[in-house]
Amino acid sequence: MGDKANAHPGAAGRAATADRPASVRNVVLVGHSGSGKTTLVEALALTAGAVNRAGRVEDGQTVSDYDEIEHRQQRSVQLSLVPVEWGGIKINLLDTPGYADFVGELRAGLRAADAALFVVSAAQDAGSVAATTRMVWDECAAVGMPRAIVVTHLDTARTGYDEMTRVCGRIFGGDDPDAVLPLYLPLYGPQAPDGHAPVTGLIGLLTQRLFDYASGVRKDGAPGDEHLPLIEEARNRLIEGIIAESEDESLMDRYLDGDEIDVKTLVEDLERAVARGTFHPVLAAAPAAEGATQGLGTVELLELITGGFPTPPERETPRVTTPQGGSRPAVVCDPRGPLVAEVIKTASDPYVGRVSLVRVFSGTLRPDETVHVSGHGLQDRGQDNHHDIDERIGALSSPFGKQQRTMTQVIAGDIACVAKLTRAETGDTLSGRDDPLLMEPWVMPDPLLPLAIEAHSKADEDKLSQGLSRLVAEDPTMRLEQNPDTRQLVLWCLGEAHKDVALERLRSRYGVQVDAVPYKVSLRETFGAKSAGRGRHVKQSGGHGQFAICEIEVSPLPPGTGIEFVDKVVGGSVPRQFIPSVEKGVRAQAARGVAAGHPLVDVRITLLDGKAHSVDSSDAAFQTAGALALREAALDARIDLLEPVAELQVLVSDDYVGPVMSDLSGRRGRVVGTEQAGPGRTLVRAEVPEIEIGRYAVDLRSISHGTGRFSRTYARHEPMPPQLADKIREQAETGT
Repeated sequence: MGDKANAHPGAAGRAATADRPASVRNVVLVGHSGSGKTTLVEALALTAGAVNRAGRVEDGQTVSDYDEIEHRQQRSVQLSLVPVEWGGIKINLLDTPGYADFVGELRAGLRAADAALFVVSAAQDAGSVAATTRMVWDECAAVGMPRAIVVTHLDTARTGYDEMTRVCGRIFGGDDPDAVLPLYLPLYGPQAPDGHAPVTGLIGLLTQRLFDYASGVRKDGAPGDEHLPLIEEARNRLIEGIIAESEDESLMDRYLDGDEIDVKTLVEDLERAVARGTFHPVLAAAPAAEGATQGLGTVELLELITGGFPTPPERETPRVTTPQGGSRPAVVCDPRGPLVAEVIKTASDPYVGRVSLVRVFSGTLRPDETVHVSGHGLQDRGQDNHHDIDERIGALSSPFGKQQRTMTQVIAGDIACVAKLTRAETGDTLSGRDDPLLMEPWVMPDPLLPLAIEAHSKADEDKLSQGLSRLVAEDPTMRLEQNPDTRQLVLWCLGEAHKDVALERLRSRYGVQVDAVPYKVSLRETFGAKSAGRGRHVKQSGGHGQFAICEIEVSPLPPGTGIEFVDKVVGGSVPRQFIPSVEKGVRAQAARGVAAGHPLVDVRITLLDGKAHSVDSSDAAFQTAGALALREAALDARIDLLEPVAELQVLVSDDYVGPVMSDLSGRRGRVVGTEQAGPGRTLVRAEVPEIEIGRYAVDLRSISHGTGRFSRTYARHEPMPPQLADKIREQAETGT
């Protein structure tokens, strides 16, 4: 990009501000865990003057990772916002977790951003790029989000920068590798005894200027004669790539005729191509050394963000409707327009209560005003909480790690924190109370790893419901379920790390200690053959007694039929007023089960005969007799255990279709079909017993090296293999 090294940086200790949408850039950092995103944010904040000293992830001192859990795990587990200023532009840096379990935080960052920086590690991504990173790249490409690539860890590189740029071109460029090219080449210092030569500077391919960072501050100079031949080939390829994206069709003819294209023209065309999302530059970056004020490549990166990434008005705003779904005209990024803002993330602060991170898409948000909160509801995650209310917002602030810096307003295009939104949840829309609107939701992955929990003590039980409700409201990738069949409280998560963080937050934020218990699937029982039973409930101990006798026949029915009760009593042996009592008794017993304590289904229960007493017979007596008759019928019959079967749709890279299908077969699954689902991707459809896929969310990630995703829907219940059914019954009898 151009030489803007002397651009005015932000000042540490004050909130970065923006007075118009065109002076805002919203940038999300994407990359796998350990690629260096948080360290890069810290380096950019130092170069921009937002901090006086760069913190280290290992020491728990970075601005982004301020949560206690992040300090202990030394990795990001939540989305964080670090605003900085460069050249009069406010840059909202959205640092996202790289671990797959926290993809919900990543998607929230993508929703809030207008461009993405993909961070790849020359040390960890040797010869390739993590599959999860490639998948996010494809998602961004599908919506036309502008992207650039930053290569980190050059100081410990296993793959050289040149090779890493070729890898990025091959993987991210696809059919057009010339759309992914480096803007700078590294300048290496003296070789160390171990053979490693540190990167001390960069050479700009367009400007042909040398930027030396050896002193800890960027110094601009002319490259030596020995440098120019090294960059000639890369420079020519970059110029051709930029000209191919230029709107000026005459540039290519002039270039091929040997004309020298003005550098200013090339930079302007480059910036336009980056903002359109048709060209993706590759840059290098490294953290500042101890005592230095600028990290390698950070000035160049800030130049790219401010000059090449789009402003909020240049990006299309998500579609809006009325809260009832009625159509509305598209909104534009205008501070004077109708208020349309979205809650990107919610969190609980021990001092100020609930804090909401909000992106304003239209209008201006001001403190202490009343807004309308519209939401898509949380019914699908176990919460009956559809939002359509007015709420008064509290103070506005710009987050900077643990600090909250007061703001007087938030204009369209900017991101800030809002206090005291007690009812608004992640994904809700804030709009004018006289003109309520609702933004289309962004896509979140379904949580598919079940965690059955119980309160650790009576004191925990009293606080459990409120703690879980808040946890689920804050994290859209969690779902709470009270299973009516197993009577278990189940928290659905994305993976083991996600589960661990949820339990830790319950304990630390809400003071609730829970115990994890084995997850149970909803089994059923049914009769394998016709049987009969006699229920006799006769008690006489002085005074009013109890007398009821009934005889029933139980017959199996087709799957999905349920319980059918038939009255075939003749001659009044069971008085008419007690026949409903018998039905009530057998249905109650069916719900409790007859063999292993699971609900009985798909049978016809026929009342054939019985006896009554003119004084001692009663409703309660015949209910008991009906239950006893059903239990006796089960003693002499083959009782089949029915297990739920799920229909799985597994989307996986073609390279792992074989291992995935083999694994499904090992889980007693039946593969029912496969089909292509885009370049290099296959959709595998299978039916698998639910008891076999409790941890499939974790296992699939391992089998597919992070490239697999799946969805599951209930298909039906079907008989469990006899040997497995016997084991379940034995466990039920022994209580294990």
